[in-house]
Amino acid sequence: MEPPSVGEKLDSRSESSSGSEPSALIPGLPDGIVVSCLARVPRMYHPLLKRVSKGWKELLCSKEWVSYRLKHHVAETWIYALCMNKFEELCIYMLDPNHLKRGWKCVQGLPSCFLKRKGVGLEVLGTKLFLFGGCGWVEDATCEVCFYDALTNMWSSAVCLSTPRSYFAHEVLNGKIFAIGGLGSKLGHTNSWDSYDPHTNCWSPRIDPNFIPDVKDSLVSDGKIYVKCGSSSILSHAYAIVYEPFNETWNRADADLVSGWCGPAVVMDIDYYRLHKSEWIAVRHISYRVRPPCRLVAVDKKMFVIGKGLSTVMLDVRDIYRVDRVLVSSSVPGLITVNDVISCKSLAI
Repeated sequence: MEPPSVGEKLDSRSESSSGSEPSALIPGLPDGIVVSCLARVPRMYHPLLKRVSKGWKELLCSKEWVSYRLKHHVAETWIYALCMNKFEELCIYMLDPNHLKRGWKCVQGLPSCFLKRKGVGLEVLGTKLFLFGGCGWVEDATCEVCFYDALTNMWSSAVCLSTPRSYFAHEVLNGKIFAIGGLGSKLGHTNSWDSYDPHTNCWSPRIDPNFIPDVKDSLVSDGKIYVKCGSSSILSHAYAIVYEPFNETWNRADADLVSGWCGPAVVMDIDYYRLHKSEWIAVRHISYRVRPPCRLVAVDKKMFVIGKGLSTVMLDVRDIYRVDRVLVSSSVPGLITVNDVISCKSLAI
């Protein structure tokens, strides 16, 4: 038996709340047809749709709405960048890859307690953008977590990390957020990692001696988390560890991975791309350079190189091997109000 449609769920909510005939999204039309039409309206216009009526706002803020757009392949992925502005404060900007001319737009309402923090983590889970951890000049590592709901455009507090962390690795795997290593408080275990399960709404702590607090970078590939670690008193060279989800253990990764991992990296399908000194090692070089340090994020078959000031270059990887010498790209001008880009993530609605 198939699950009820978005329209059927809205009808059931209206009936239970009013006890009478359900109020239609558009009088005279079945809700299913209305939803099918509205779902194909570009995401950039969704804030306007929410102002039409209470019913439309409830629809566009519902999980059923997201599921419908994903199921029918009309969901749109936007990029979110955690930055440090010229006032040394954290800020978050978003970019619609389908309308690059609109440029980067600031996400308002970032909680004040995070504004001056360093070493903060940023991850996406569903329609929520999680901001967690970090420390300040006179503040030890924190376990605080907050999230921005892209559906409702609102910030809220969330359950805290098990261990205070700053300057740590973080990734999403199998529907869970992982916070790995980093620098913690004097009472915390720095050789540890936490995982957040949205179904139980709690962080589960683990301790593993296979990695050290000094983490450099991380990525997810082939259903595993890879973390590049710095040198330690035991090892004078950098190395990488890999998380095996089937037995929840960390093991040493192949040495070849570490030797080739010397800059920002991104995984698209089964392909691995890395950026070194603003040049693509395996795919020649970019026709328009951004100011380092850079971050990479992938959306479908397009790759975005985001540098200082949010200067952005978009590359279609399907054209990489068809261009003779220089990659063809589109670019987005930077913002003078933004200094460094700390992290970039993508979120689909």
